[in-house]
Amino acid sequence: MATSSQAVAQQGHTLVDWRPEDPEFWSSRGRAIAARNLWISIPNLLLAFSVWMVWSVVVAKLPAIGFNYSTGQLFWLAALPGLSGATLRIFYSFMIPIFGGRKWTAFSTATLLLPALGIGFAVQNPDTPYTVFLLLALLCGFGGGNFASSMANIAYFYPKKTKGNALALNAGLGNAGVSVMQFVVPIVITSGVFGALGGAPQQLTAGGELFLQNAGFVWVPFIVLSAIAAWFGMNDIASASASFKQQSVIFSRFHNWVMCVLYTGTFGSFIGYSAGFPLLMKTQFPEVDALQYAFLGPLVGALSRAGTGWISDKFGGGRVTFWTFVGMIVAVWGVLQFLPSAGDAGNFWGFFACFMALFFLTGVGNASTFQMIPSIMRQEVPRLNPHLDAAATLKQSELESSAIIAFTSAIAAYGAFFIPKFYGTSISLTGAPNAALWGFMIFYALCVVVTWFFYSRKGASVPC
Repeated sequence: MATSSQAVAQQGHTLVDWRPEDPEFWSSRGRAIAARNLWISIPNLLLAFSVWMVWSVVVAKLPAIGFNYSTGQLFWLAALPGLSGATLRIFYSFMIPIFGGRKWTAFSTATLLLPALGIGFAVQNPDTPYTVFLLLALLCGFGGGNFASSMANIAYFYPKKTKGNALALNAGLGNAGVSVMQFVVPIVITSGVFGALGGAPQQLTAGGELFLQNAGFVWVPFIVLSAIAAWFGMNDIASASASFKQQSVIFSRFHNWVMCVLYTGTFGSFIGYSAGFPLLMKTQFPEVDALQYAFLGPLVGALSRAGTGWISDKFGGGRVTFWTFVGMIVAVWGVLQFLPSAGDAGNFWGFFACFMALFFLTGVGNASTFQMIPSIMRQEVPRLNPHLDAAATLKQSELESSAIIAFTSAIAAYGAFFIPKFYGTSISLTGAPNAALWGFMIFYALCVVVTWFFYSRKGASVPC
């Protein structure tokens, strides 16, 4: 039977009294509640990433079932979910304090049914126009938008000392949705998983048949179950309530914009490489079955994010981020050495190994940059608001940290659009993706300098 203090602490699904920084509260009640919300959040986010990136596999199969699109058109389809997902993240960034984490997670997960069902029906009709595929690619952005709200929500549940690891788990295992999708879809499209209910197969131009509709349909039952679990199992936090106006203070915070740059370098790279990896392998090494290996890159990046959050908690996010960008420069340079060039067929396994290192480093950097944000705002809010008492300072720090985490994820998500698009443009203009990769290296060098100057050098303005 609940005690009176427990009854006051929670009204329905809303947590009225939430004090994760209070050790006694955290050990007696807070940790268990936070863990429940985290472990319901993770599969919802995993499904969001699966639907968001499903085009990275579907586009590679469209020509095989008779949709004769150019390389440029295919790269557009691979890139558009990134464009819409990143744009939606800007709006999703502010939804948790307005609507509540439980309600928004359930609703945003349910919206994934639109692109999942749409893809399933569209690929079965050989007369489906390209514009419909463009629209469905844009609708997959619903999945991309979910990350911003999911991370903002989980940030409210955990104390500073474990926030980095909790965010790394939510994001890392959620990011694994890309890998899960790139592993599952090539399997389920080979057979009639849903029987007559799923529709007839498509005939391959080279002979055989494919059930490409399963790339969309396979997620439908899981989306329904996860949305229900979020509605009945998660919580809203009363103290996390805030209007857009209250949250918009982050636009005047200098370090919000600096962290947008750094997180674009880490997460923007992870999601952009994930979106473009299957098609890049297919164009550069056509003799290789790209879909057989594509899932490994996002898997490595997701697991490294989930498994390395503690490193930043222990050694400092700024220091880890600095060395991560140095490593990414080396990894991209390695990729360039193994690409095909005039008179040289390239080396697929060298190319693949360097990309695996690159994916691993993006995961480490994803965790470290998100660990930096709460640390930065714990230092900045007292400086910018010296009139606030300790409790108000802590609440404002949490509010701004959560909003910045969500907003930086929105800006960084444009990497899912720009990286595949830069590949396509570079190949169209020069016949190879090398120019795009050199551009990425230059950007990482800028990130090294920015991280060192503001956060990791001795005497940095905001050491973290």
